[in-house]
Amino acid sequence: MPFMELCHERYGDIFSMKIAHEGTWVMLAHPDMVKQVFTGDPSVFHAGEGNVILRPLVGSNSVLQLDDAPHMAQRKLLLPPFHGERMQRYGDLLTEIADGEIDGWPTGAPFSLWPRMQAITLEVILRAVFGLEEGERLEALRTRLRGLLEASTSTATMALLAFLGPERVTRLPMFRRELDPVDELIYAEIRERRQDPAVAEREDILSLLVQARHEGGEPMSDEELRDELVTLLVAGHETTATSLAWSIERLVRHPHKLERLREEVVAGQDDYLDAVCKETLRLRPVLPVVARVLKEEVEIGGYRLPEGVTVTPCIHLIHRRPDIYPEPRRFRPERFLEEEAPVLAGTTTRLRSSANAAGTYTWIPFGGGVRRCLGATFALFEMKQVLSSIVSRVQLRPATPDGERVVRRAITLSPARGTEVVAVKRVAVTA
Repeated sequence: MPFMELCHERYGDIFSMKIAHEGTWVMLAHPDMVKQVFTGDPSVFHAGEGNVILRPLVGSNSVLQLDDAPHMAQRKLLLPPFHGERMQRYGDLLTEIADGEIDGWPTGAPFSLWPRMQAITLEVILRAVFGLEEGERLEALRTRLRGLLEASTSTATMALLAFLGPERVTRLPMFRRELDPVDELIYAEIRERRQDPAVAEREDILSLLVQARHEGGEPMSDEELRDELVTLLVAGHETTATSLAWSIERLVRHPHKLERLREEVVAGQDDYLDAVCKETLRLRPVLPVVARVLKEEVEIGGYRLPEGVTVTPCIHLIHRRPDIYPEPRRFRPERFLEEEAPVLAGTTTRLRSSANAAGTYTWIPFGGGVRRCLGATFALFEMKQVLSSIVSRVQLRPATPDGERVVRRAITLSPARGTEVVAVKRVAVTA
């Protein structure tokens, strides 16, 4: 991140980098350039090719890997389960999972919060996405998935991906030892769900996808279902857990903001809760960039960029522009409760900072355009439910006075010490 900031300061809002085994990346740090990419022709700006590093895990049928017509067809099948009204039905489940985890936290001694957030988000996926209840099948999949996720985000795996490439890594015995048992369990769940006479009455996402149909009337294949289920796991586990950990890491170092949040949550208000989530995702985005591979020459920022170049709207740099976010390094959720900001001088972009209208091209933690994260609304909903449970059930303080550094874990940016906190005391929960 400091290198990106140095390049931005030295070269301006558009600069190129040559990355080993990746070719040329062109970083974009201006909202008008971001808009051009997000509203551009998807057949020219290929996101699937930009996500190739994930292919060994998510598979070739994943919506993250597809471009053009296949991407749009698959996206249409995945959208209904994340519709706002349907999503709200998971509220009680999210609270139940969060409360159960929080009740097991130690008091009076330091512990890392990030693994506890991972436990919550994994449980949400197992129950809301896979539709599993407590029992042997849930425990087996939970155990296998933990092992796979740990292995796939390790430094060794990332090094192998960089030097061998995704296709060769997929065939490595050490990788197959982790992935094959998970696939076996997932395919068994798919077969069981297809045969369930009550599948139409179920609310979990796997059951909804089993019933989904392509435009020609055919169901999704087992391979498609497997790849999309793993995609939802990868996209919704590490990312949301890390965002939750960052939220608490920032809040415990701003106790007056933490207290305001607690008071408003207890009072049943959620405007400040929403602002806390959005400010966390602004200041500590889990991913620093989004990538698009150009399929033909394009002019951006006055430069003719050739086919094959990867253009990368830089989330990190956009979110730290002082002309959009005054005092950009400060954790200040209040900025998302203030009036709309003025138009940025010399651009066509209106900068927005209100809680209900975070800028389309100035607040981009979930990407944008037709490739915006399908689970963005669910992720924010989950963050708010879990944070509400935390602040209303336990009082926390930081284990050390200094804020935690940002470190890279695979492709995500995490707290260096895993958000070390101390639970001071439990809060009595009233009916």
